Amino acid sequence: MTSQPSPRFSPRIRTLDKSEWPDWMEVFQEAFNQEFPPERNARFEAVMEFDRTLGAFDGDRLVGTTVGSSFSMTVPGGPRPVCGVTGVAVLPSHRRRGVLSSLMRRQLADLHENGEALAALYASEAGIYGRYGYGRGVDNLFFRIPRHGARLAPHAPSDPALRVRVEKPATVREELEKVFEAVRPTRPGQYARNHERWNVLLADDETARRGNGPLRCVIAEDDAGVRGYALFRVKSQFTDHDVPDGEVMLMELFAVDPAAYALVWSQVLDRDLCSSVYAWNRPADDPVIHLLAEPRHLNAGWLDEMWIRVVDVERAMPERAYSAAADVVIEVEDPVCPWNEGRWRLSCDREGATWSRTTDPADVSLPVSVLGAAYLGGRPLGTYHSAGVADEHRRGALRELSAAMLWDIAPWGGLVF
Repeated sequence: MTSQPSPRFSPRIRTLDKSEWPDWMEVFQEAFNQEFPPERNARFEAVMEFDRTLGAFDGDRLVGTTVGSSFSMTVPGGPRPVCGVTGVAVLPSHRRRGVLSSLMRRQLADLHENGEALAALYASEAGIYGRYGYGRGVDNLFFRIPRHGARLAPHAPSDPALRVRVEKPATVREELEKVFEAVRPTRPGQYARNHERWNVLLADDETARRGNGPLRCVIAEDDAGVRGYALFRVKSQFTDHDVPDGEVMLMELFAVDPAAYALVWSQVLDRDLCSSVYAWNRPADDPVIHLLAEPRHLNAGWLDEMWIRVVDVERAMPERAYSAAADVVIEVEDPVCPWNEGRWRLSCDREGATWSRTTDPADVSLPVSVLGAAYLGGRPLGTYHSAGVADEHRRGALRELSAAMLWDIAPWGGLVF
């Protein structure tokens, strides 16, 4: 017998105070079926921005939450302010009663009122946020690479000036941050990490390990300094016949040039006493795809990574860069944020863009979620027409818009916020 949803009601929505942190954690842990130890709670609390945290109340009881984080995120053309949405939770007793919708709509209205044009989130369930105008803007790959298939191709770049250093991650934090900051402006989706977020990444207590080994680090450097690094854990294990069968679990890998990138990957792939590498969150265009001698051994899988919401099309669309010239009238559908609805003309080239309301006939009609999906430059638009999501009224207009919005480096956030 199918259970029926409880009656809808109008929750009271307001900003939470820091003193309400225990109530927030109670809702979050209940909604996600988890219980976090004090050390993880402390790291979580340290990254919270309580003035951007909304709570939904049924009477005096907190029953739902959503959190906003202030980020500087790379988009095509440079860094822009983006609200990172996280901590979205509703008590099981109040599901399907309009709590999530009330929180999402209030958050988007607040962002618009504050002049914020973009929001991004990592979805616990991919089917939830499209109905609030978020589009699947970023994909990632995961790899399960067996040791026997981990050889790099002969053309893999190298540099005799490079050498490898093994360090405890916490002791080389400044060097890791320097490499990351050098890479961050080059890829859409990468966002600046404050001190607290680095603390989360480098945490190495039992909670962070989740039953695996300690956090480890290899560095590629020359006499001028560090050029690349990898953070990983090793799940040490042996078969019944005492054959080493460990698994390297790659957490993060960055490098400022191809030779350093190849060297760091080679260190991850050639770890003693390990039979495989599991890289769970890599960009869709990870160069290792072209570095492995037998790419079939990547055993790659494909997932959604980050979802993008264009909160204010009038501000967001001219703020990014474009790869090609286009002159397209777009009919935007956005019932959640009605200020975005209507016909807009995008006129752009590689030097800049204008975006303005128009009464001219539409060349393309699409929901705002499609603009979000394409905003970071990683989503061709033709498939949305094939799927019946976007309509083309002038032949070739969707291809024209798609060519302008695509970017040569795939977007990727890399670290769940």
